[in-house]
Amino acid sequence: MRRLILMFGFAAASLTLVAQQQQSEKLMLSLEQALEIALSENPTIKVADQEIEIKRYAKQGTYASLYPQIDATASYQRVIKKQTMSMDFGGQTQTIKVGSDNSFNGGVTFGMPVVNAQLWQSLKISALDVELAVEKARSSRLDMVEQVTKAYYGTLLAKESYRLFQSVYDNAVENNEIVKKKFEVGSVSEYDLITSNVSVQNALPNVIEAEYSVTLALWQLKALLGIDLEKEIDVTGSLMDYVYALDMGYDISKLSLENNTTLKQLEMQEEMLERALKITKLANVPSLSVNAAYLYTALGNDGKFFRKEAWNPYAYAGVQLNIPIFAGNKRRAATREARLNLSNLQLQRENAERQLRVGIVQYLNNMQSSVKKYYASAATVSQAQRGYDIAVKRYDVGRGTLVDIDNSQVALTQAELSRNQSIYNFLTAKVSLDKVLGNYEFEKNENK
Repeated sequence: MRRLILMFGFAAASLTLVAQQQQSEKLMLSLEQALEIALSENPTIKVADQEIEIKRYAKQGTYASLYPQIDATASYQRVIKKQTMSMDFGGQTQTIKVGSDNSFNGGVTFGMPVVNAQLWQSLKISALDVELAVEKARSSRLDMVEQVTKAYYGTLLAKESYRLFQSVYDNAVENNEIVKKKFEVGSVSEYDLITSNVSVQNALPNVIEAEYSVTLALWQLKALLGIDLEKEIDVTGSLMDYVYALDMGYDISKLSLENNTTLKQLEMQEEMLERALKITKLANVPSLSVNAAYLYTALGNDGKFFRKEAWNPYAYAGVQLNIPIFAGNKRRAATREARLNLSNLQLQRENAERQLRVGIVQYLNNMQSSVKKYYASAATVSQAQRGYDIAVKRYDVGRGTLVDIDNSQVALTQAELSRNQSIYNFLTAKVSLDKVLGNYEFEKNENK
């Protein structure tokens, strides 16, 4: 028994250890994996998908109006005080109480529209409402792809900055060790030692700030992905992996807003308002419906109400024609209101398209500017690196100073930061441009 308890205890401890190890394992994410997680786990995407289902159920409810409506009805009424009638018989007035103590009606009713132009147009609006919900869900995905991609690139930029400042700090520490040894043997002055110590201390805050930036960027990415904020994650690759994208040319004359989600939504809303305008006009059109019922009625006083002979069937069938004539100018006012709403939306669509085209030009200019800055900074990096190496060697042979090393280190750091920033600016501008164009790879993957 004791051995069995020990075995179960060992198994439980092993499972706990494995669970802790799995929890502590760092999740390494590529950009594609991050997008896949965000598009499946983010609450915003789930809400958009549920909105589609809501609109589909609403559409089904609207289409149900075309089918027959069959209802079972029942009512009971107890007369508290009967109605009194006075009648004249030969000059004498007699008072008679009429009615029964109890009355009951029950049966089945049937109704179905035959001709109803407004209803048919409303069905088309319901179908467009579902399409609009689908497009809004697509818009949510486009927004999520943009946000996650920018957050991913931002994390890469933060990591590159941290790596760079850590390298500066390591170089400062290494140079400080060399200066200390030289000072101990008397080959350098105390001023050089102090200058070296100050360089180390000046480099440390940048490392701490860069490390905090990486942590914050990863937390923002986790929030967008919809995963546990306590889960350790990291991103793969570096900004230099995307340098090839800088050579991709864009011809503005070939860029189309055909897939832009904002314009698509406005087009659908415009069509819905056109349908709404038709509905207001069709309010003047006659409607036709059929109805029928099969009912039982029973009247009687106490004691006779439940007798079989007290129940009598009652049935009817008919056609109802409704011809609108006058409604106090209500329909005319509704028509004018619908026309104004349609006109306003058309103006909004025209303005939105104009703003989107301006945005395309802006993103293309940012991308072109970033490409030029990258190649300029890339050339500067190689020269700055060469200058730094020369400054270190000059100091080693006693022909340079620590100030020369610090200056060359600053120049190299600025050049590398500028290069990384230019890549990041290009990538984020490209992401924004892709969103405006409505072209994202996830749509192709979902359609496969």
